[in-house]
Amino acid sequence: MKIAFQMDPIGAVDINADSSFRLAEEAQARGHSLFFYSPDHLAYQEGRITARGHDFTVQRVQGDHARLSELREVDLADFDVIWLRQDPPFDMHYITSTHLLDRLKDDVVVVNDPFWVRNYPEKLLVLDFPDLTPPTTIARDLDTIKAFKAKHGDVILKPLYGNGGAGVFRLDASDRNLTSLHELFTGFSREPLIVQKFLPDVSNGDKRVILVDGAPVGAINRVPAEGETRSNMHVGGRPEKIGLTDRDREICDAIGPLLKEKGQVFVGIDVIGDYLTEINVTSPTGIQELERFDDVNIAEKIWQAIEVKIA
Repeated sequence: MKIAFQMDPIGAVDINADSSFRLAEEAQARGHSLFFYSPDHLAYQEGRITARGHDFTVQRVQGDHARLSELREVDLADFDVIWLRQDPPFDMHYITSTHLLDRLKDDVVVVNDPFWVRNYPEKLLVLDFPDLTPPTTIARDLDTIKAFKAKHGDVILKPLYGNGGAGVFRLDASDRNLTSLHELFTGFSREPLIVQKFLPDVSNGDKRVILVDGAPVGAINRVPAEGETRSNMHVGGRPEKIGLTDRDREICDAIGPLLKEKGQVFVGIDVIGDYLTEINVTSPTGIQELERFDDVNIAEKIWQAIEVKIA
């Protein structure tokens, strides 16, 4: 098959952690040809969706892990699969790329399905499952956020469309910074904020469960660094081996059919204690850590699911 990756610069990835690199590596091993382009080089041209990028091959040698051909322009309708893999922020640039890729739906399998990536961003899809999530409010209005904090005392405040742990604050019952943080966020962004009741179980880790075509295939635990609330590996969280609990499977059973129906092939959900906190569909991570901990080939499972769709 002809595979295109829409992603951030492949030359900058960590080959021992990056999920896009692992997906490309497995695709190459299965005999598929690879093409890379950045979202800045995606275009609509008189009825055609095009991209300027490079054919490439990969090898597990850091610094020489991606060998690119000369720059060329392609018609993306000629490909079998396009991977939507650039990292957030989930801004209008990102949203526009989903609109363009959605125009290919009759010719190409786009993973994850861009229509539903656009309509199910990480912190909003969980709202369909209030019985699985901690108490949550989404608002820009300061009085609404203050009322939520007064009710729950200890809360987490973060940008609605943030990622990687950036801009995440814990405000305990004695904290006096809510108004200042609200002024800070609303001063540079028109987006709402999301506030959730703080879950003390985060000290034991924030579990990332990987689902392939709606079914759980394993999990890793991300433990916050000492003195840190955030467990994201971008900010020093430590990955650990962990299994799936009955509660994890209950959560996956509840959300899995919807993910499968909406073409979300590769999804990573975040679970703290007994609660679902995020459903990551834009550019999930965690494949390589899970493969090392559980000695399984998760990338193979993902490609098998895609190959079934093509067949």
